[in-house]
Amino acid sequence: MEKLFPKLQIINENGEWTDETYRGEITEELTKELYTKMLRSRLFDRKGVNLQRQGRIGTYVPFEGQEASQIGSALAMGEGDWMFPTYRDHAATMTFGHSLKTLFLYWKGRQEGCIPPEGKNIFPPAVPIASQLLHATGAAWAEKLKGTDRASIVYFGDGATSEGDFHEGLNFASVFNAPVVFFNQNNGFAISVPIEKQMKSKTIAQKAVAYEMEGVRLDGNDVFAVYFHTRTAVERARKGEGPTLIEAVTWRYGAHTTADDPSKYRNQDESATRRETTDPVLRLERFMKNENMWDEKWATELQESLTAEIEAAVKEMEETPAPHYNDVFDHVFAENPWPIESQKEAYAHSRGDR
Repeated sequence: MEKLFPKLQIINENGEWTDETYRGEITEELTKELYTKMLRSRLFDRKGVNLQRQGRIGTYVPFEGQEASQIGSALAMGEGDWMFPTYRDHAATMTFGHSLKTLFLYWKGRQEGCIPPEGKNIFPPAVPIASQLLHATGAAWAEKLKGTDRASIVYFGDGATSEGDFHEGLNFASVFNAPVVFFNQNNGFAISVPIEKQMKSKTIAQKAVAYEMEGVRLDGNDVFAVYFHTRTAVERARKGEGPTLIEAVTWRYGAHTTADDPSKYRNQDESATRRETTDPVLRLERFMKNENMWDEKWATELQESLTAEIEAAVKEMEETPAPHYNDVFDHVFAENPWPIESQKEAYAHSRGDR
């Protein structure tokens, strides 16, 4: 199956061309835009980890190493399209329109962290594994029924393919020809469970065959491959040619969350090696140097401006009042049933508020 679903690539680890199909479209402007967004998300992610370690936000879910997969795919989406992220896909949501302040507020426990900018169809991050695939399929089907050309993209990890919602989402999308892109980031581990203990399939892309839909396997650390092949999938969806399952093979350096210790189940030497070889940001930097697009002054100024932007977002986040504990109780039902009200009162009493 790996021969039927090869890992598609446009530039390799050294920033060298392996497929020149899109050479004419890979301009310096596009390249610098992708690099800027990738560096921005990496600096944001590192700041998020540091804030958690300092006790300034709650548990944080890092994504460093997956920037190319998230940003390349998100940039392929259009205005009015739908995005359904997991709790790890902040690089995608910031590319699609979320502010950095909003993303920090999410990890601060503020409900505003789930609210997208006006006119942006970004669902709140899905914490239950794979549930968002059904939401994305439903939204895509609704757009089809309304006669629009809007598409959905939904993100999920390799662990989500072991859930029933994964199969139900793909099956429904296939039957009703829903304009949805199922975007899998295959990191090789579902928390501590390696992929070979989850499935016998050699690839995730091959699962598309069972649902009679397009299946594509990508080098998820090649931002160009991700961008152009996701764009193709979105274009197919808009034309009514059906859903696509994309498998982006990538690697996350850090823990599943800041509450996790990956050294217990994963050889961290592998991450150290990959930082020097397959890293998506370093790969694009090498490409830019090869193509005479790199400018040290520009790169230094970019890092400084992005750092300032992130620090300003942190300041805004910390100036926002802490969430009220009633938020836990008041945003599940339209009207709280008595058990919820009872718990709410008991908690308030325990705090001495009543």
